[in-house]
Amino acid sequence: MPTAPGADEPTVHAMTVFDIAIAELNGTPDLLSRHRGRTLLVVNVASRCALADQYEGLETLARRHREDGLSVVGVPCNQFGEQEPGTPGEIAGFCAARRISFPLTEKTDVNGAGRHPLYTALTPFADAEGHSGDVRWNFEKFLVSSTGACVGRFGPTVDPQDPELLRAVRARLP
Repeated sequence: MPTAPGADEPTVHAMTVFDIAIAELNGTPDLLSRHRGRTLLVVNVASRCALADQYEGLETLARRHREDGLSVVGVPCNQFGEQEPGTPGEIAGFCAARRISFPLTEKTDVNGAGRHPLYTALTPFADAEGHSGDVRWNFEKFLVSSTGACVGRFGPTVDPQDPELLRAVRARLP
């Protein structure tokens, strides 16, 4: 009995942010795949940055919308003024002392020759001012839809409770 053309071919899906391998700060692999189907706010973070008070605003956002399908993911990065020099244990301790519960990835380069594939996927997206390409500083924020596509970008000084950011997040919740 003949089969339909392509019936024996494997199903192929387009690669999304959820398919990019990146470990948690503690080394557990594939952090992003465990958030498939959720809206993500991916933020490069640094504990010694003047903007580090945004950790608390990000935690508030994560807690407020966790049940609605939002996951905030922090990406420690030491590329801006060497403001995240700590070991994974030191970074985890900093976050624990501030009651930060959203997941953190392994320390990662967001720019340059060693740019992690996650940021290769995110950085082509432009923010409201038209900036695309390299991350400018710590706490730049990327909004990823529940289908794994980058749908928003917000500069480092945009507060996690900024009304424009909150509207964008709420509009993308699954």
